[in-house]
Amino acid sequence: MIDHLGINCADLDASKHFYDTVLATLGYTKLMDFEVAIGYGKDTPDFWLSRYDDMPPNREVHVAFQAADPDAVRAFYDAALSLGAESLHAPRLWPEYHERYFGAFVRDPDGNNIEAVCHQG
Repeated sequence: MIDHLGINCADLDASKHFYDTVLATLGYTKLMDFEVAIGYGKDTPDFWLSRYDDMPPNREVHVAFQAADPDAVRAFYDAALSLGAESLHAPRLWPEYHERYFGAFVRDPDGNNIEAVCHQG
């Protein structure tokens, strides 16, 4: 059901140091490290830390749900928009993540960043 989870951090460097240390005790490592986002896991980055400019004190949560295929990602996106959700990113391939990453992002009623993703783009 859950593909990956991400939290936004007020101090990304402090959070990076914290999670580098505590997740290592559980056998997880840093698999991706961008300037504004860091992914941890064993084989794939399942847990993400990120930051962005002008982040408010109440930071959104990011949850990505697994979708069976690109059509399911599109259906998720269309259903969310039909309920009045804000579009963050329309369905598309995200080659910066990997060549088959197909996802769509919306904001839920509480302001969280919710995604549907499949890895067979």
